[in-house]
Amino acid sequence: MAVVNTYFQKREEHRVTYKSGEEEEVKDRDREEIQVVEAEKEECCEEFRQKLRQALGGQVVLPDDWETTRRSDPGRKVLGVSSGRRKEDKETWWWNEEVQDSIQRKRLAKKKWDMDRTEENRQEYKELQRRVKREVSKAKQKAYDELYTRLDTREGEKDLYRLARQRDRDGKDVQQVRVIKDKDGRVLTSEENVQRRWKEYFEELMNEENEREKRVEGVNSVEQKVDKIRKDEVRKALKRMKSGKAVGPDDIPVEVWKCLGEAAVEFLASLFNRVLESERMPEEWRRSVLVPIFKNKGDVQSCSNYRGIKLMSHTMKLWERVVEARLRKVVEICEQQYGFMPRKSTTDAIFALRILMEKYRDGQRELHCVFVDLEKAYDRVPREELWYCMRKSGVAEKYVRVVQDMYERSRTVVRCAVGQTEEFKVEVGLHQGSALSPFLFAIVMDQLSEEVRQESPWTMMFADDIVICSESREQVEENLERWRFALERRGMKVSRSKTEYMCVNEREGSGTVRLQGEEVKK
Repeated sequence: MAVVNTYFQKREEHRVTYKSGEEEEVKDRDREEIQVVEAEKEECCEEFRQKLRQALGGQVVLPDDWETTRRSDPGRKVLGVSSGRRKEDKETWWWNEEVQDSIQRKRLAKKKWDMDRTEENRQEYKELQRRVKREVSKAKQKAYDELYTRLDTREGEKDLYRLARQRDRDGKDVQQVRVIKDKDGRVLTSEENVQRRWKEYFEELMNEENEREKRVEGVNSVEQKVDKIRKDEVRKALKRMKSGKAVGPDDIPVEVWKCLGEAAVEFLASLFNRVLESERMPEEWRRSVLVPIFKNKGDVQSCSNYRGIKLMSHTMKLWERVVEARLRKVVEICEQQYGFMPRKSTTDAIFALRILMEKYRDGQRELHCVFVDLEKAYDRVPREELWYCMRKSGVAEKYVRVVQDMYERSRTVVRCAVGQTEEFKVEVGLHQGSALSPFLFAIVMDQLSEEVRQESPWTMMFADDIVICSESREQVEENLERWRFALERRGMKVSRSKTEYMCVNEREGSGTVRLQGEEVKK
């Protein structure tokens, strides 16, 4: 017989199995009753380090080559493999400050009672428990009443449709959709045909360019020496990487590097410096897994209603973040760009636009706005235009070649509900899901719009979404045509179906806006 409770270094209150008033008991358990043992996080990490050292032949530091270091056997044996299922968030939309204050007071009362087990403290804690239950019940009822009242109004129709779409989407996850339609709308049921259709769709999407003019003018390259990658740059990149994200084909999550600490920082700094010097990254980083994500609109069996997100190597994403941090120090993006820029967000752009509209509404003057959307913007960026825009922005040629290497010989597979497709090349556009792509797209938009954009708030951009404002319909129509010409001559395409026009204080007979003779949706 053995008392196993005392084997664990737990806090006293966590070992107590029975409590009544001031009496406490710790139940003794026979060894045969023990089936699950709680593992300490630090012990698990240390076991992982030991297994890793054994796999590396007893070395204290990581080897120089990526192929040896990327071995994931120790991690699989010690840490296991996650199921990858998302945990559902707790329902807290009804939460308010009163509930928060009550719960905080209850927690303080519980601590007070744990420290001093008097009847007075116990009664105080029990009373606060009952009060919290009442507050939560009132908060939920109030939130539901407000929701139902709002849904009965004209303004609440949007909320009603939003709730309906959210409920409808639960049954439209791509992991549940095992059949898909072909180009002609026929439903495909066999796994082989479904996989072939997913590959056909994304291979065409990611390897097709829009028509564009070839550039005849050149641009001077910036040939200059670049500094080596420092350890503090790697640490900052590691800190910016979020844990719990889906891994790429190498199955190495960023948590591995965080667990290894300074040894990982030294290895990554050395690895990144070799990549920077040779301008060649490991071949494995060129592979990715493409996961279709439903756009929450249209036919769930149509491939065109899915957005492909690439799952890439986390180590490559670290490399991208290091390069991105350096590019941001060199490239100055225009003030009209609000997307993926530090200390800027959609909130700022929306606020500026609302203020502009209110001023014109108060002055009883017309304000004409066109909201421009680009078709498959990330997937259609010509890579020759990307290299040109980077050089035009003053990026050192060394970094241009490094980014070119990231896109050279890139290939992917599609992971769908019935398995993975065959591998295919990706030769057009930016990587969806890449850490560097948003800033590269901002560089492209900055250069392509240089001659047509106006100062904010008359022109504002959030990545590929653009708003153009003017005091007259004729002027906004002219500006829209100038934007269309500037973008489409370089391989981007303005969406005729998603671009929309709005007029503030519209007068009768003010007309509509046309784009190449076609009326823009109002």
